[in-house]
Amino acid sequence: MSPTTPKLAVIGAGAKAVAVAAKAAELRAMGVPAPDVVAVERAGVAANWQSGGGWTDGNHRLGTGPEKDVGFPYRSSLVPRRNAELDERMTRHSWQAYLVATGGFAEWIDRGRPAPTHRRWSQYLRWVADDVGMTVVNGEVERISVHEDAGNQRWALHTAEDTVYADGVMVTGPGQAERSVLPGNPRVMSIAQFWHHAAQHERISAERVAVIGGGETAASMLNELFGHRVSTITVISPSVTLFTRGESFFENALFSDPTGWTGLTLAERRDALARTDRGVFSARVQDALLADDRIRHLRGRVAHAVARDGRIRLTLSTNTGGEAVETVHGFDLVIDGSGADELWFVPLFTQDALDVLELGMGGPMTSESLQESIGDDLAVTGVHPKLFLPGLSGLTQGPGFPNLSCLGLLSDRVLGADLTHDPMRRLDEQQSVR
Repeated sequence: MSPTTPKLAVIGAGAKAVAVAAKAAELRAMGVPAPDVVAVERAGVAANWQSGGGWTDGNHRLGTGPEKDVGFPYRSSLVPRRNAELDERMTRHSWQAYLVATGGFAEWIDRGRPAPTHRRWSQYLRWVADDVGMTVVNGEVERISVHEDAGNQRWALHTAEDTVYADGVMVTGPGQAERSVLPGNPRVMSIAQFWHHAAQHERISAERVAVIGGGETAASMLNELFGHRVSTITVISPSVTLFTRGESFFENALFSDPTGWTGLTLAERRDALARTDRGVFSARVQDALLADDRIRHLRGRVAHAVARDGRIRLTLSTNTGGEAVETVHGFDLVIDGSGADELWFVPLFTQDALDVLELGMGGPMTSESLQESIGDDLAVTGVHPKLFLPGLSGLTQGPGFPNLSCLGLLSDRVLGADLTHDPMRRLDEQQSVR
């Protein structure tokens, strides 16, 4: 009797889930074993790229070129002597294939290959998901526990109505967009509240506006704010200035081809991430900032926020000469665009699941320890069942994996991982390869 097909559960039905599901479907069509992929999603496929997801109004342009689609860079390595066939099959789910299928290819070319809106990108991802028959369980994961199954450990993802058992879990997405520095105050907006206003075409009118954050989430908000009635916009970020993301061939190549990434020291990798990915604005947004004299920058981290005298007073902590200096600034409106907590998923794990993670890691689980423990398959090294964290894999594996820059490579890494728990089966597979 053949062994049971392993199951990979993905939290979130976004681009990463679609990419993995598409490649798994094509592998099965080639007669190559692949895990069953099931996405657990509270809203819908590609929901975060639509106005209802809380991260956009759907009208802003995609920062990454759409050619970096679910199969990019079309350099598969999963099936020796048949990888070219796999890549050809994946082109059927490309951005260009979607445009041809929906009658928009010629117009896109004639318009100069513009970046699509977030809404259009979500339509593309849903088209791929439908085409490959991606399995989606509707519901929000409320907790993750460990389930003993015939002597093997599996993950159990619990929603309000279902429980999904899986041999591996991949966490995707930025979490919830509702948090802010001062919840409940009408003069402080979360990311979700801001984009809700934008989607409803509600104009913001204020004298002094602060936007917290120096990354692309904050940048897209600034791009939207240009069209509102505001006198000054102060960007608050810990960096010494608002840096532009490197977008030359050399920087982009780091995202598309991480071959030499592991040969760099950790210090060199952190420097590369700081220059190209984290806390930086795209060149397109920076050009808009240069043309608008309402923009200011304040260096610091928000240490405290309080409502007083009809204003929001932010206490900023700035490291100057090795000492922390605090200053207070008042604003009429504060928009918290600092982005999601990269460990947003940790509270989902029950104590037994946390024990499995920390036992496998050999120590306490922190953001730094997790990032440094991500292996070649984008999973936490030493942890079984597998826990894939592509959003935290940039430091050890390359800057393209946390975002949209190499979805084809990401799916290779994840689908190439061993999800089985039978040591004899693993030994048989190793011997058959030899």
